[in-house]
Amino acid sequence: MTSGEAQAQSEPTALVDQQHCMFCHTVDAPFLAPSFQQIAARYHNNPEASVMLEQKLRVGGKAHWGDMSMPLPADRGGPLSQEDAHTLIQWVLSQ
Repeated sequence: MTSGEAQAQSEPTALVDQQHCMFCHTVDAPFLAPSFQQIAARYHNNPEASVMLEQKLRVGGKAHWGDMSMPLPADRGGPLSQEDAHTLIQWVLSQ
């Protein structure tokens, strides 16, 4: 995917709402967790970032930023399929 294609991605609003992403994140400013833009910048040159972040979305995970860990899916809105996790992470990484 080229950077132009990545920038063209629109927000997967239903998934963002279902998983309550905006309870802790915003697009452009840190809140309780890093912004999506910060996440995209941090992992920009990491070819394994997508797989790692998708896994973290699907099962939760320890804190990589500050003290707050990614909540378990049951605490965020329920189970997340591999396809839905991929959709969310591709959108985040396109910021």
